[in-house]
Amino acid sequence: MTVESPVVTSLENGVFGITLNRPAKRNALSSEMIELLHQALHQADLDGGTRVVLIRGAGKDFCAGLDLDELLASADKSEDENTASALQLGTLFLEIRRLPKPVIAVVHGRALAGGAGLATACDLLLASKSAQLGYPEIQRGFVPAMVTTLLRRLAGEKMALDLILTGRVLTADEAAAVGLVSRVVSDAELEREGADLAARLVASSASALALTKRLFYELDGKSLADGIQLGARVNAVARSTPDFREALVRFLRR
Repeated sequence: MTVESPVVTSLENGVFGITLNRPAKRNALSSEMIELLHQALHQADLDGGTRVVLIRGAGKDFCAGLDLDELLASADKSEDENTASALQLGTLFLEIRRLPKPVIAVVHGRALAGGAGLATACDLLLASKSAQLGYPEIQRGFVPAMVTTLLRRLAGEKMALDLILTGRVLTADEAAAVGLVSRVVSDAELEREGADLAARLVASSASALALTKRLFYELDGKSLADGIQLGARVNAVARSTPDFREALVRFLRR
């Protein structure tokens, strides 16, 4: 019997699709799955035909978080082993942000704990109306350690602390209101809206997208003056790209 991979990839019209493929386990993140996600992002980075990455989940949920069987087994491991395991997921979040191509999460059902972390680490998060996001680790005697640094930046101190101390789960609209979701669409339109968004990004300048994404995340922690200086340097680099010249010429000839 053929066993399906827990991570399935595809490439079509410039969109590199990554599907979390453990529907019977609500796409819970095993160590194998996380390693395959690292490999998929590396492949998307090197593939010249990839312009946008789109991550989705198979089955009823996007991702329920870390694999609970593996978490339970980790109680008998050393601190060094568990630190390495945690960093396997944490560095995945960093890779998404360092990738010079936009990464879209298309979220349906539940995105919980590490699954919410994976979704919110993406550059854009499109959620269905019935989707839910939350960090319920505290309810299982665990600490939402790897997702907190992202959550604190996205939702702000008070809301982030509320979510991780209570473990309450947000509706898609509530998650959008506190800055965790980019857009909320109807359940029926989620896949089409995700495909349309990806297509619009594919049609944009790859160099402009890469420079914009890099600038945005490098502004983290910088003062206004340092941000202006960095922006000026990126502005100058952008003017030297072939995409800039070609796009401007096309616009002026309209």
